[in-house]
This record gives sequence, structure tokens and C-alpha cells, in this order.
Amino acid sequence: MFIEPVKPTGHNLNNMAYFPEVSGPIPFEGRGSKNPLAFRHYDAHKVIGGKTMAEHLRFAVCYWHTFRGTGLDPFGAGTMMRAWDQAADPMQRARDTMDAAFEFMSKLGVNFWCFHDHDIAPEDSSFAQSTKNLQSMVEYASEKQADTGIQLLWGTANLFSHPRYQAGAATNPDPHVFAYAGAQVKRALEATQELGGLGYVFWGGREGYDTLLNTDLKREREQFARLLWMAIDHAKKIGFKGQFYIEPKPKEPTTHQYDSNAEACLNFLREFDLLNHLKLNLETNHATLAGHSMLHEMRVARHADVLGSVDANTGDELIGWDTDQFPTSLYLTTEIMIEVLKMGGFTSGGLNFDAKVRRQSHEPVDLFYAHIGGMDAFARGLEVAWAILEDGRLDDFVRTRYAEWESEFGRKIMESNKTLDDLEDHVLRHGEPERKSGRQEMLENLVNEFIL
Repeated sequence: MFIEPVKPTGHNLNNMAYFPEVSGPIPFEGRGSKNPLAFRHYDAHKVIGGKTMAEHLRFAVCYWHTFRGTGLDPFGAGTMMRAWDQAADPMQRARDTMDAAFEFMSKLGVNFWCFHDHDIAPEDSSFAQSTKNLQSMVEYASEKQADTGIQLLWGTANLFSHPRYQAGAATNPDPHVFAYAGAQVKRALEATQELGGLGYVFWGGREGYDTLLNTDLKREREQFARLLWMAIDHAKKIGFKGQFYIEPKPKEPTTHQYDSNAEACLNFLREFDLLNHLKLNLETNHATLAGHSMLHEMRVARHADVLGSVDANTGDELIGWDTDQFPTSLYLTTEIMIEVLKMGGFTSGGLNFDAKVRRQSHEPVDLFYAHIGGMDAFARGLEVAWAILEDGRLDDFVRTRYAEWESEFGRKIMESNKTLDDLEDHVLRHGEPERKSGRQEMLENLVNEFIL
């Protein structure tokens, strides 16, 4: 379920005034630059392995944190200064926000964006009016996309913020709530198609439970699968050819979410015969909340051929919630890009900055500093990842470590041509196995050769 992206037509910067500090596209100035509004590593046109950096990385800006985020946290009110969020009329605020969004994305020089339905259009007192609001803003977004050449990477529906979803959306004990969620998905999917979206994401924000004392876990998982199948059927009906994704997250806001990590998602997709229809949209902060590294989640998804897209962020490991910070670690970005390169690169997916500036970074220009840093970190991670793979020593070590499995004895085990009796006979004839070092420290030093 893929469609090929079109080339951007060029960014129109006329009549843009929300970010006066930036007059045009952020320039690439190289490593020696001291300009905080310039790229030091991200050169969109630089070719690595036959593709430009822009084609490898496919950066996207998320609408929710970047333009709708207020800086609110569990302990304090919002702090952000946002001129586009001032109008009394909700629809005017929505249009102003979209003006600011496309100004920002054009000046930053990205080719993609992502949204939830109620990020771009205010939810109203009735579903019918909310739908009219969404359609109006889709038409406005379509004009913006045509004017700038920026594409929609993926869309989704917010099925977690409204009080009606306090007990979940698809997994709610009330079928009326399930119906409301399904109607929202229908309209969000149609909006995504109208905007030429390359994919659609399901993030089960409250698809889980707070306590098993009041939960029919089996029924709720079946309900979740039913909604996914209904979305697949509707996509066929309307001719949507984009890629569906499911996004793992273990907890927060619920105690446990059914899409808790990559392996749980794989089990879910296989159990309900959905594996051929959905890939994974992985996020670093969700990986660490699940007790895994992002490399682990990426590797699991790649080996199962379901690695589709990435929410590019990181978390503070000293804080126990989803802090959604901008990625700056070269080790993290290198590991991610190694896996992306090994899967042959993104097709419908990309690197979406599902990240928010800190509460103290409250000025609009801070959004540029944050994205520039993340884009530079991934550009450098791409360069390092390519160099490591071209060098070959890391992969060679792994192949050598498992080489005995390619021997006649190893192959026969995996081909089901050996029994436990055969294994005992092998041990009796050959005695104690020789221990071989895993060389972890040497391999860490090898990676450092390219990073440091």
C-alpha cells in the first residue's frame, strides 16, 4: 500500500510574518558556522549512496506539538508565545495557525508534515459541525500545499483527548463511543486522502486499561482489531492507497496499552491477520518507556518487514513520562539510520519530529533552533551510518560470530533434520564448546571511530 511522493514545486515565502527572524529557507553553512539559524550538517542536496539527504531523511514537522502546543504540563499552565493562537473565533485561529505552520515549514525547508484531525480544525458541539470545520481546513491546507509544494506524510485522528474517550476509543465498553471513534477515523482518513497523504497512523492513546478489575481484555483487543479492519475496508472503498501504521507505546496515559512495543504490536497484527496491512511507526521516547532502546524496536520491526516510519524524538531517562524532546544524540540518530539504510530506505514513511520545545523555550524562534538541531543530528547520523555500513567491519563481525550456523551441522538443526538425540551425540563426540568473546567494547570503539 505505497504511493510515490511527488517532487516539491518550491516554497513560496510571500506574505509570511509569524517568524520575522527568518527571512528565507534555513541555509546550509557547514561545520564551521556559528549561525544558530543555519545547518551545519544537513545539506538537502548532498548525495550519499545515490540519494540526496532530503530523500534519505524525509523530514516532517508535526502539527500538534509544534503549532498547537502551549507548554502546559501536569504542574503548570502554558508558557508559549504564539501570535497565531490569539483570535477569538476558533476557525480564524485555525487558519492563522495553518498560516504560521506553512510559513515555518517553508522557511525550515522540509517537504512533509503530519497532523491529527483536531489539530487543524476545532472540535465543535456536534460531530456534523466538527466535520464541516475539518473539511474547511482541509481545503485551506490543500491550497497551502499547492502553494508551497509541501506534502502530507501522514494523517490521523485524535481519539484520546475528549472526555468521551476516557475509557478508550475502539476499546471502549460502550459501542456508541466505538461508533464515534469510527466516524472520526472515517473523516480523518478521507481528509488524509484529499490532501494526498502517504500514510495514516493509529496511535492508541487510550487503547488500554487502568485496571484489570473492570476490563475485559480479550473483548477490547478484538474491538481494536475490528476498527482497524473497518478502516482497511473503507480505504479500499474510497481508493486510499497510502500505508497504514500502528504506533507502539507501553503506558501513559493508561497503565497498559495494547500496542505496548514492537513485539506486542507484531503479536497483535499476526493474531488478527493484519500483518499485511499495517507497518509500525516507531518513536524513541515510547521505546524507552517500554524498557527498550530505539535500536531494539527498529531491529525487531525491520526483521519482521514492518518498519515503516519514525517519530524522531527522545526522552529524558530521569523522568518517567513522555517528554518528547528533540533528538541530539549522534549515537541515537546513527543507530536509527543504520536500520533505515538496511531496510533500503523509507518508502511512504519518514522522520517526523514528534517533539516539543521545553516550557522555557517559549519564543517562536525556538522552534527553529529545535528543528535545526534535530535535522543536523540526523544528517550527521546518516553520514556515520553510511560510513559504518560501507566499512563493513561491524557486519563482518556479526556474520563471523554466527558462522557455525552455516556449517552442515548448524544448517541441519535449523532445517529440522536433527533431534535432541543427535544433539546429545554431538556433545558426547565433541565435548565442551569453545567460548568466544563477544568483543562488545571493541565494537563500541569501532562505532566511536566514525562518531568522534
